[in-house]
Amino acid sequence: MSHHLVETIDLCFSYPDSPPALNRVSLRITHGESVAVVGGNGAGKSTLLLHLNGLLEPSSGQVRVGDIPVTPKTVARVRESVGMVFQQVNLFPHMDIMKNLTLAPMKLQGKSQQEAEAEAMRLLERVGLADRAHAYPSQLSGGQKQRIAIVRALCMKPDVMLFDEPTSAL
Repeated sequence: MSHHLVETIDLCFSYPDSPPALNRVSLRITHGESVAVVGGNGAGKSTLLLHLNGLLEPSSGQVRVGDIPVTPKTVARVRESVGMVFQQVNLFPHMDIMKNLTLAPMKLQGKSQQEAEAEAMRLLERVGLADRAHAYPSQLSGGQKQRIAIVRALCMKPDVMLFDEPTSAL
């Protein structure tokens, strides 16, 4: 069993007709660590996060989350333990906030509606948005949507949280 929560080994990736976005990136993150990846536009920060969540396949190298290599065959298992908050929050506009927060825990983890709603409300209270539980995304500010996206990821109780510019809308 790996003692690293997240690990990349010589990770390489290039978009078509572009120089490498990632060139032999190796990192090891252990449980409890907080890591920030800092760099200019086009430095590969978002590309790295997309690899850690299995949304992109490396040109070469390896990505592991715990003991699971991130591959097309294991990506569903990896995403059970990895939460991600994107720059664009992508809330379902036709669902109220509570439904946005409880959909995945109910469908993917088999939680009851009561259990999923209780956890969602606990987290909404924590970020000061309990009063917005039955609002729709169009009724929220950009910062509120960003906090809802964070709560949505936390509702899955992931081992790893990835944030792609989490304060861009705050």
